[in-house]
Amino acid sequence: MNVGSGSAKGADPEPMIEMNMTPLIDVLLVLIIMMIITIPRQNHSVNLNMPVGKPPPKVEEPQVVTIDVDFDGTILWNGQAIPDRATLEAKMNETAAMANQPEVHLRPNKLVEYKVVAGVMATAQRLGVTKIGMVGNEQFQ
Repeated sequence: MNVGSGSAKGADPEPMIEMNMTPLIDVLLVLIIMMIITIPRQNHSVNLNMPVGKPPPKVEEPQVVTIDVDFDGTILWNGQAIPDRATLEAKMNETAAMANQPEVHLRPNKLVEYKVVAGVMATAQRLGVTKIGMVGNEQFQ
């Protein structure tokens, strides 16, 4: 079967000008295999320096003091109403004087004026209470 341009009979057929791709593909496959072999294997681990020996002794649970500030400005120390600012300062002095200070959880009502809460925090800071934090208060909200 002659597939050509339809030239006259007896004329020389046109030379084939397409390149033979088989050797080129073979060389590329060999290069890919060599590259795969020579690439260092990736290590997906992390080296950690783990502690050796006995674990440290368990830390005792911290003592917690809860200060609630009600919507009308009433201050409660562990559920007991504080009658005046002097009593609050006396209790804060006792807390600050302890060697291992307890955690003070301040739980203000969302309706209370900010100046009352700011006054409690300022008193704690002035008297040296270091472990104080605001805590969400589901009971008073």
